[in-house]
Amino acid sequence: MSTNVLRTTGGASRSSEAESGGGWWVVRGERAVRIQTKAVTTAELLADRDAVREAAASAESGAPVADLVALPPVTTPCRVVAQMVNYRSHAKDSGFTGDIPPTFFRKASGSVSGPHDAIVRPSHVNFLDYEVELGLVMGATLPVGTVVEEQDLPRYVAGLVLTNDVSARDVQLTKTQFYESKSYPTFTPTGPYLTLLEPEDFAHLLNLRLRLSVNGVSRQDRTLADMIVRPAQALTLLARFQTLDPGDLLLTGTPGGTALKAPPKAAEKIAALLPPALKWKAFFKGQAKNPKYLRSGDLITATIATPDGRIDLGEQRTPVTDTA
Repeated sequence: MSTNVLRTTGGASRSSEAESGGGWWVVRGERAVRIQTKAVTTAELLADRDAVREAAASAESGAPVADLVALPPVTTPCRVVAQMVNYRSHAKDSGFTGDIPPTFFRKASGSVSGPHDAIVRPSHVNFLDYEVELGLVMGATLPVGTVVEEQDLPRYVAGLVLTNDVSARDVQLTKTQFYESKSYPTFTPTGPYLTLLEPEDFAHLLNLRLRLSVNGVSRQDRTLADMIVRPAQALTLLARFQTLDPGDLLLTGTPGGTALKAPPKAAEKIAALLPPALKWKAFFKGQAKNPKYLRSGDLITATIATPDGRIDLGEQRTPVTDTA
């Protein structure tokens, strides 16, 4: 069975019982047991799995999870790589037809934030979007040239995290790039848990269900069965040019239901005839009427879990705020 690990900071607890609360914890139901480790980074913790197992088997009652303030369980700096358009439902929303070439892009690891930290919208961003994504946390080095088969996944992937690939769509579309539009601070909420997997857990990955709501209204809801390029193939394709190391993070794409959707075909054909400046002006004028883009005061709730609870990455609750 999988093991959920929480990372906290000293002095960030909400009760005297967890007053010395910094470090790593194994979560068991509503309580958490401290992991006796000197690990500071995620990579160091993954190298100390015996300490994790000892905490999981401990007879200690531990501290209430509710009294601990979660930090992102993926420490930075690290590599953060993401897959573009990797769910059939998202491809449909985005106007793609036929085969979609597998595409990767990088995000700045400075965008990684806690599972309950506010997402801060920069003042120049008008079209802020959400993308719930499953994150793979590497447990071993993936050298360039590696071919990963399904049975090899436990060798390279240590665990999973819940992430949100927050996107500034006006920056992304007008500059035709992803790095800036997805790399602002707080644009990758991560956690609450690092869910460490046992080899037998990997057979259940396709049952994972990704859900995201805004202010209690469902926006995204799909399982990994909707995924186009699955984890083993994704790692093989990525390893053609990119090395990954323990503690690095691969975001595996988002399902349909984001605020951004492709315009109708007729509007797309008309827009293609316009000069670029007029095309974008017309496009964003239409997008301004879309109520699904994030605004200050919104609350995003996201979960990823299997129906039977065998793998449960916890719940993210992230408010949206504007730059002060």
